[in-house]
Amino acid sequence: MKTMDYDTKQSSSLPAIEDSVATILQAIGEDSDREGLLKTPQRVARMYRELTSGYRTDIHEIINDAIFASEDEDMVLVKDISFSSLCEHHMLPFLGKAHVAYIPDGNIIGLSKIPRIVEMYARRLQVQERMTAQIGKTLFDVLKPRGVAVMVESVHMCAIIRGVKNHSTTMTTTSMFGSFKEDRHLRSEFMEHTANTSRTSIHW
Repeated sequence: MKTMDYDTKQSSSLPAIEDSVATILQAIGEDSDREGLLKTPQRVARMYRELTSGYRTDIHEIINDAIFASEDEDMVLVKDISFSSLCEHHMLPFLGKAHVAYIPDGNIIGLSKIPRIVEMYARRLQVQERMTAQIGKTLFDVLKPRGVAVMVESVHMCAIIRGVKNHSTTMTTTSMFGSFKEDRHLRSEFMEHTANTSRTSIHW
């Protein structure tokens, strides 16, 4: 019921976003009534609804009972999960890849659920450090494994097209929980596995 109420609120907010975009167009010196911009406010409003869909995503619907008993105690690692998000400081995109590992403690989670958790937090206004921690904490809470490790590598448009205008900077953040935080050898193993990924695969 809460999700339905929130969706209704979001739908009713689209005209407000459209009006705001029209105001911005006029403020920068554009003619919001010219042919090429006539539908821009509507397009931007729909775009923001899509790019912020993580606010309307329920973690329990994502998991959907896809947790299974298992005696496996070896590291499970899902690498190169592509994502795009919006920086909360300038509302410009940052995009990259996430690498998520966990050590089972009696249960494993369906493979598709980890990318969906990443997407849930990416589809919000974010800072990369917080997003990295949110992904790890959520998996740690719902699966209750021995440990969780998350690494996120991304490029930020706010550093590329404005400000320092640096086209070669990649930001890397990590977050460790449980055995990954306590055991430096396990942490090193995770870092070695993720070091094999190519940062040049992050394109902008």
